[in-house]
Amino acid sequence: MKNPRHVLVTGASSGIGRAIAVRLARSPNDGGIGARVSLLARRADMLEDTAALVLAANPDAATFLVSCDVTDDASVDHAVAAAARALGPIDAVVTAAGIGGPNTPGAEDRFDAIVATNLRGTYLTLRAVQRHLAAGPDPRHMVVIASILARFGVPGYTAYCASKAGLLGLTKALALELAPKNVLVNAICPGWVDTDMAWEGIDGMAKAMGVTRDDAHRIAMSAVPIGRMGKPEEVAGLVAWLLGDDAAGVTGQGLDINGGAWMG
Repeated sequence: MKNPRHVLVTGASSGIGRAIAVRLARSPNDGGIGARVSLLARRADMLEDTAALVLAANPDAATFLVSCDVTDDASVDHAVAAAARALGPIDAVVTAAGIGGPNTPGAEDRFDAIVATNLRGTYLTLRAVQRHLAAGPDPRHMVVIASILARFGVPGYTAYCASKAGLLGLTKALALELAPKNVLVNAICPGWVDTDMAWEGIDGMAKAMGVTRDDAHRIAMSAVPIGRMGKPEEVAGLVAWLLGDDAAGVTGQGLDINGGAWMG
């Protein structure tokens, strides 16, 4: 019997990354792919919490945990190589590591830090995984978590918008580069998703507008046709589909999951 696929997930300590790791580890009968999962993030203690959730979802799942700073070349190379040694060549990678929030010009501008994590960190991860990919001919996968803010701009979020838009360019170029090897590269662009990062954004809106958190939430959801935040599990379900047989012809795409807030 063929071994379960090895999927490496960055940003696996919380939010969307955690939901993706848990979903992919589930058995196919439970909506997952029964994957072996390598969990990467900066905080090892939170990775242990994710691993516990993975094992609760599938007691037979194999996991590997490694602390990693995606902005550091050596840290990324070490983490990916360690994952490949522990669980074997990598069949898929999902890059969910990222930071959000606004940035303002001046001495405290966060532009470099945001771009270094969201864009350069993703690039470093994909290139490191490329060196440890499983052999074909079956498709291998790279899935990039971008954002609805890759689609349009928001005042005060120049770094975040630029980094996420850059991920779409990276996805398209790498998809063409790796297509001859049957490596499929796609991006997912979530809108508001019920995560700590999203609520930090809501709190920032509330402060800037001088309103309550509930009021800021209502204002934000007024721009979402279905009127609610998405769930991390919904993004995880889209990742599971991309890694399935029905998506074998999908590459170089930015897939939107935003409740209708942006329609291309």
